[in-house]
Amino acid sequence: MMQQEILSVSDVNQYIKAMVDRDGLLSGLCIRGEISNYKVYPSGHHYFTLKDAGGALRCVMFKGNAFSLRFRPENGMKVLAFGRISVFPRDGAYQLYCERLTPEGVGDLYVAFEQLKVKLSQEGLFDPAHKKPIPAYPQRIAIVTSSAGAAIHDMLRILGKRYPLTKVILLPVRVQGAEAPPEICGAIRYVNRFQLADVIITGRGGGSMEDLWAFNDERVARAIYQSEIPVISAVGHEPDVTISDFVADLRAATPSNAAELAVPDQTELRERLLSAQSRLQQAQTRQLKLARQRLDGLKNKRVLQSPRNYLQDRRLLLDYQQKQLAACARQLLDRKKQRFIRLTAALDAMSPLKVLSRGYSMTRDQDGHVLRDAGRVQVGGQITVTLQTGEVDAVVTTIRGGSHGQAESEL
Repeated sequence: MMQQEILSVSDVNQYIKAMVDRDGLLSGLCIRGEISNYKVYPSGHHYFTLKDAGGALRCVMFKGNAFSLRFRPENGMKVLAFGRISVFPRDGAYQLYCERLTPEGVGDLYVAFEQLKVKLSQEGLFDPAHKKPIPAYPQRIAIVTSSAGAAIHDMLRILGKRYPLTKVILLPVRVQGAEAPPEICGAIRYVNRFQLADVIITGRGGGSMEDLWAFNDERVARAIYQSEIPVISAVGHEPDVTISDFVADLRAATPSNAAELAVPDQTELRERLLSAQSRLQQAQTRQLKLARQRLDGLKNKRVLQSPRNYLQDRRLLLDYQQKQLAACARQLLDRKKQRFIRLTAALDAMSPLKVLSRGYSMTRDQDGHVLRDAGRVQVGGQITVTLQTGEVDAVVTTIRGGSHGQAESEL
């Protein structure tokens, strides 16, 4: 009996790995599935599971391949995964080593666009409240675009034709490729740092979504949002929409349209000035006509035709008003006199002196208090009796009645 060979676990796993790696069918796969358990580790490697109704497949995308992702994979997303099947000897498990990942049904650029759009919208970068107004008559315009494209020539031609008073500053940058977003951001920040312009136009001519992708970059969007100078986005043709269009203070359908929106039309300005001049002349004519009518009216006034007669009329009026004022004063004085007489008569009727004239007298004690009660004095006390004419000082010899109830006594 032949002795059976004994293998280690590692040997078995390595053998299976070698068999799988030699299988050409498993070396260039495209697998459709739904992402689940998606995780990004600190190492930069991406781990996830592809599943469908009948099974699941573990997957890994190493850091180098993950750099090429233009969208953010999410759980539940249906994707096409490109890569190879191999065995990880340490665990004895096979998995898909994913080299490229694409959303199923739509391109990865479209998914990346929608994801960034939602993210920036939630952060408020598209909020109309943050939009700055474009100056009506800019003195300087900075254009951030390629110096070699047709877009810059169209903008310069239109700006020179519409409003030659403005100064145009070109900041040439790349508008396509991996180097484009940093250059665009740097140019926008440079214009803001040195306040080179009143408005910024950034964009490029038309092209595919890949060609326009620099203006869908998050760095460019944030640079536009942080710009203190108003920014006009002018990317591609009218149907083309980029993230920069949403963030910018004003979106132009094309670069040529951006030039039209940035400055007024000198022909329209001349027409408006001529119209304003005409309205001003008409207003001045009306004012002069009214002034002449007023002057004619004043010319026919009696005061200007005969100033002496006018003064005589004023003098007569003054005399009449003086007489009226004197009559009113006399009437007021008469009313005051009548009221004074009535009040004097009433006061006289209530005067104690009036009572004394009828034979009555008023008695006061030595302190000057009027005596109403005989009990308030004592025998031998001093009293003063006031008559209608003169006063009499007396000494009390007898007291009859009063509150003290004293008996009659004599000195």
